[in-house]
Amino acid sequence: MKIYTKTGDAGTTALFGGTRVAKHNLRIDSYGTVDELNSWIGLVRDQPVDDHTKKILVIIQDHLFTVGAILATDPEKAILKNGKERLNIPKISEEDITMLEREMDDMETQLPPMTHFILPGGHQSVSFCHITRTVCRRAERLAAALHETSPVDQSVLKYLNRLSDYLFVLARKLSQDLQAEEIKWIPKKY
Repeated sequence: MKIYTKTGDAGTTALFGGTRVAKHNLRIDSYGTVDELNSWIGLVRDQPVDDHTKKILVIIQDHLFTVGAILATDPEKAILKNGKERLNIPKISEEDITMLEREMDDMETQLPPMTHFILPGGHQSVSFCHITRTVCRRAERLAAALHETSPVDQSVLKYLNRLSDYLFVLARKLSQDLQAEEIKWIPKKY
């Protein structure tokens, strides 16, 4: 498989199914942001995190490739003429979403209750996790905007929403594990 095809030199790219769209198309922006998110998760995985978390992050990265493939498929061409789905990959399942919830619940049992918003930072690894969370929120916003004009699988929207929550809790857990100070946001009265 050759990396460069030269087919995008004029500013268009092909979706799964062959439909050509502008590289600035909302669908391209959506799955491109999911790709960016996946790279940030790789960076978080390279931080001093425990082996269990590394395994979960690899699973999440795999799920994000699925999300990207779903978003990169023209919904009008998702079903082949023989009635089969164009993508021969697993879908995002309720169990995938439940796994994130279960992981959050487990981490939260080890954390002090949250009483205020928390300022991102305290340690480079924690900051990487917060940046990853904000990229996830952007991916979610773009997928939701795309859904307004072209259907997006509800499980994709739900997964991205839950993943950003997971990344927030992971940032808090990393703060604790790395003995980084969590600074509460307390609005100043001027």
